Amino acid sequence: MRATGSAWFTSSYSAQNGECVQARRRTHDGIDLRDSKDRDGPVVAVGVHGWGAFTVALRDGSFRAR
Repeated sequence: MRATGSAWFTSSYSAQNGECVQARRRTHDGIDLRDSKDRDGPVVAVGVHGWGAFTVALRDGSFRAR
């Protein structure tokens, strides 16, 4: 198991219905993501560069429905 740098958190932008993605920052090397409904389930580990590219694409509209 990887050492983490912070506790799990849910974005303040998430709906308060319990169907959210939770995240935690890993020390130096990225972020972990999980389903808030399945806290013992799988975790997606994303590196620093991948997370940065993903958030840039979200901000610039790359994921808009066409």
